[in-house]
Amino acid sequence: MSGSGTSSAVIIGASGGIGGAFEAALIEEGSFAKVHGFARSRSGAQHLDLLDEGSIAAAAAHVAKGPPPSLVIVATGLLHEGDQGPEKALRDLDPAWLAKVHAVNAIGPALVAKHFLPLMPRAGRSAFAALSARIGSITDNRLGGWHGYRASKAALNMLMRNLAIEEQRRNDRALVVTLHPGTVDTALSRPFQAHVAAGKLFDAERAALQLLDVIEDLKPHDSGKFFDFEGIEIPF
Repeated sequence: MSGSGTSSAVIIGASGGIGGAFEAALIEEGSFAKVHGFARSRSGAQHLDLLDEGSIAAAAAHVAKGPPPSLVIVATGLLHEGDQGPEKALRDLDPAWLAKVHAVNAIGPALVAKHFLPLMPRAGRSAFAALSARIGSITDNRLGGWHGYRASKAALNMLMRNLAIEEQRRNDRALVVTLHPGTVDTALSRPFQAHVAAGKLFDAERAALQLLDVIEDLKPHDSGKFFDFEGIEIPF
């Protein structure tokens, strides 16, 4: 994505597969004056934990020193952790796990928006994008299961739609969107890759570049919508 030499780009989740690929691609492209990469595993000014709003606020304060961000990408997600994986049936529902996946997949990105959207330009093109997943589409749900992940990504889509409406009152050229990267060869998808059709497992670099191209091609009227890696709108 082309940027401005007077603006910055921000990647949340830069230690992950896709997030790291976003960060590397934007640094190599060199069109932003600065590229900020934040992650829970990083220390100092680059530390950001989606479960800790104080760390999100601190990261935003660091970015606020300038130049202002015209691109923010939240490249985070929680599908499994330790022995806990996505639920296959109603009997597998666990309130603590449901709360955690919503905290990471929906509430965390919304808090990032709370602290970072006010730093973005009040005029001219800007983009705030959060990674969602096709299985977060209620319309597209044909198989059921994976209750927490599906519900949390659906919640993310709704939150970003709300924020898009609010942000366009502040800047009518601002974009707030959710994006589906496809199935990418990362730690998140690794336990489930055996079931991926041939040719449908993408490497992180390809996924990041495709999504940057999608963001580049979006228009202000696309704000609040949900797109896949080919730029095709996914129904909520």
